[in-house]
Amino acid sequence: MNECIFITGAGAGIGRATARLFAAEGWFVGAADRDAEALEALRNELGADRCSIHIADVTDSPSVTQALAQFAGHTGGRLKVLHNNAGILKVGAFDGISPAVHRSVVEVNVIGLMNVLHAAFPYLKATPGAQVINMSSASASYGTPDFASYSASKHAVRALTEALDIEWEQYDIKVGDLMPPFVNTGMVQSNEGRSALFDNLGINLTAETVAAAVRDQVRKPRLHRPISLQFRALWPITRTAPIAVTRAVMKQLWRNG
Repeated sequence: MNECIFITGAGAGIGRATARLFAAEGWFVGAADRDAEALEALRNELGADRCSIHIADVTDSPSVTQALAQFAGHTGGRLKVLHNNAGILKVGAFDGISPAVHRSVVEVNVIGLMNVLHAAFPYLKATPGAQVINMSSASASYGTPDFASYSASKHAVRALTEALDIEWEQYDIKVGDLMPPFVNTGMVQSNEGRSALFDNLGINLTAETVAAAVRDQVRKPRLHRPISLQFRALWPITRTAPIAVTRAVMKQLWRNG
């Protein structure tokens, strides 16, 4: 068996682009998603010898456990790379979004990620040099207006990444995250026009660019991997600048729409 990767949210966007890239480079891909039709299309494209598909909802722990067990049946119990990509986004004023929608953002982006991590751990532990690549966001650098619950969820992903990178080091598992700004996917497109930040920062990344960053992360793991020239330049500043400065910059970007 070649190297293997399990990808959540693989039916579209970044997940699908990542599945295509790794399959093209000879990896066996486990593709998980709620969309059965999208998964069937992906398997038909990649070939059953390169891809197994798993209908799973990351918020449903039993379905995640079953999906990973099925995947491990194809790989002899190995899991070289786990790409936690599944996530949802709702943009707008905090008080204009219902509590139920805020809750769903946190459930998918945080609780769902935890479910996958729990279920994947035995297989990661059984694989020398295993890696976890979580999908965080540039919005994990500072709380982002119009993205409040999403930004909060990505701060949680960042914290989980940092914690598990320490906890799981003893098992030879590296844990890191990707931190892209806006990516031109269906998830972002469905929220366009709801924040001045889209216009001021631009939606310049493609799913394929982020997929390439997943590959870069596999080759050279980092705890946090900011994506795009713009955010790679800003990331060190957000880490060291006084909070008042970062807040003022964020406020200016938000208001100048």
